[in-house]
Amino acid sequence: MESSNLTSLPEDDEQQQHQQNQKPPSFSAFASLPTRPATQSCLQKYAPLGWTGLFDKEEDVCIPDSNDVFHVYMAGTEGPVVFCLHGGGYSGLSFALSASKIKEKARVVAMDLRGHGKTSTENELDLSVEAMCNDFFAVVKAMYGDSPPAIVLVGHSIKSFSHSMGGSVAVHVAAKRALPSLAGLVVVDVVEGTAMASLIHMQKLLSSRMQHFSSLEKAIEWSVKGGSLRNIDSARVSVPTTLKYNDAKNCYVYRTCLEETEQYWRGWYEGLSDKFLSCPVPKLLLLAGTDRLDRSLTIGQMQGKFQMVVVRHTGHAIQEDTPDEFATLVVNFISRNRIGPHGIEIPGLHRPSQPQQ
Repeated sequence: MESSNLTSLPEDDEQQQHQQNQKPPSFSAFASLPTRPATQSCLQKYAPLGWTGLFDKEEDVCIPDSNDVFHVYMAGTEGPVVFCLHGGGYSGLSFALSASKIKEKARVVAMDLRGHGKTSTENELDLSVEAMCNDFFAVVKAMYGDSPPAIVLVGHSIKSFSHSMGGSVAVHVAAKRALPSLAGLVVVDVVEGTAMASLIHMQKLLSSRMQHFSSLEKAIEWSVKGGSLRNIDSARVSVPTTLKYNDAKNCYVYRTCLEETEQYWRGWYEGLSDKFLSCPVPKLLLLAGTDRLDRSLTIGQMQGKFQMVVVRHTGHAIQEDTPDEFATLVVNFISRNRIGPHGIEIPGLHRPSQPQQ
């Protein structure tokens, strides 16, 4: 039989009709990029991880007389409260792996600051120091009432992108001397002089970041390979809460628009070193690498006004890159300064028993 006499098979006709009736795919920020299927091993390596087993629970803290709701993660049942404030663009889950170790000796609270994570506030872009300090006091009041337990305040900063938000808030809170139960201050990787000098580069650095991600796995992979984080396990837990899905672009984008908060950046740093030194509680400064201290901190260290530890072989997110070492340093700081659930414990001084908060 001649091939010209052959008629098309019914299933071929149906397939052709199906292809003609197919609608064009919806627009995506990645429509112009060639598709490259991710391998199963890649998906598994960078797949998001939950915080279960690291923190014990999460809660939404509603602030009276406002529409502000702050999301907090908690772990541990006894000891002082290690209250963690993350850096700009991060979230409370930045402390997840560290919390799993600290909770063996103390309680841990990690808060999503305004404009970050699962927190919802009336003004997401007001990242002024004053607003965030007020947020902290409001959350402590809502959680513990008028009798908060001893609190060791931990603030995280990022010199590489100048995201000194958490560290700045922690220092300003401590310097206000408005929290009688504050028993210690730990600041992660912030030096005023270095931070102020990097301000002129911050917008350029922010714009140079990858802005869109086709999946959470791709975002986690970029955060590790791009150098912002070095610990894959921590990135798998913390990165997803720093993103949100953009329906218009069919991709993930950053949850926090740091570029739009430039008016507040200088306020995060100005006078920070002197404020840190003025805080009337035991102080620990953790540094990644051997960056030079500014003049105020150099003099303060020589006078023994604070403890300093340089953590080697880590990026600027010390609590994520080396969570075990970070947890050990925090626990040792608490032990060295004899900080108990009700404050600094003086040997031989009996304290009346108080209910746990």
